[in-house]
Amino acid sequence: MKIMQAIGGAGHGGAETFFVSLAGAFHRAGHEQLLTMRANDVRRAQLEEQGLSPIELKFGGRFDFRTKSRLQKLANDFKPEVFISWMSRASQVTPSGDFLKLARHGGYYKIKNFRKCDHIVANTEEICQTIVEQGWPQEKTHYIPNFIRWRGAPPVSRASLDTPNEATVLLSLGRLHQNKAMDTALHVLKKLDHCYLWIGGTGALQADLEKLAEDLGVSDRVRFLGWRTDKEALFAAADICLYPSRIEPFGNVTLDAWASGTPIVAAASAGPAAYIRHEKNGLLCEIDHVEEMADRVQTLIDNPTFATELASCGKAEFESKFTEQAAVQNWVNLFERLA
Repeated sequence: MKIMQAIGGAGHGGAETFFVSLAGAFHRAGHEQLLTMRANDVRRAQLEEQGLSPIELKFGGRFDFRTKSRLQKLANDFKPEVFISWMSRASQVTPSGDFLKLARHGGYYKIKNFRKCDHIVANTEEICQTIVEQGWPQEKTHYIPNFIRWRGAPPVSRASLDTPNEATVLLSLGRLHQNKAMDTALHVLKKLDHCYLWIGGTGALQADLEKLAEDLGVSDRVRFLGWRTDKEALFAAADICLYPSRIEPFGNVTLDAWASGTPIVAAASAGPAAYIRHEKNGLLCEIDHVEEMADRVQTLIDNPTFATELASCGKAEFESKFTEQAAVQNWVNLFERLA
């Protein structure tokens, strides 16, 4: 199929990451694509590594008239069968034409920004429900879960991250944002004096989190890794995935942990709670409940056989539902049904 996609985000959030993943998946499945995005060197490099050449547009907001006209001309020339917009900014400049117009939701947005779209595709059933509650038609709301393309890697050297080999390593990935609750992870670490915590991600709260680590007396056991592109190597070296997010509509980190065979302890925000079955393929705890989260981690440390069983069940869950091949087929089935 001929697929055109547009994303206007500038950062390194979940939508931007999944845009790269889905574009690559469509490409590997043989679908012709035209990709447009806001300028971003990291994202461009990731797409080019997969054999894709995105077109960069400004996506500058209300007074950016050039992006809308440029996007329309690209659509007129390319003649897509499907147009997929990501988040509000790109959806507001959806071009007109005789093709299917879909908006992909991985979070909570105002429906008024998607009036130019025919259908909305959300990555959790809970988001689908909130979309319908805002007045969007049920029959034009569709659920397709995320996927990840997991390629195993040798573990990163613990010595390179100044971490003892005998330590229990907790790995937390995500933006340094209030929603991701890395402050909770630091408080959990305070209660686990035999553990080290690796935090992978960037964001405005880094200085605040570094100060908190000092105040809690755990700065010698925390490693702020910055933005990383080697998550497979990090998971291979870590013992437990710690996922404390307060707000997480889906949460690809759950899939990362499952695919890598790493036991996961997660706060019961919407995404993790929808997919993790407590004591079956992971452990859940109340959001921001430091004591409970620390106890869950300690349970895995004290019961390695149980930890291995959870990890194995998580891996089986991933392989049955969340692979690239399953996701592409889900999308293509939707295209064909709606067309």
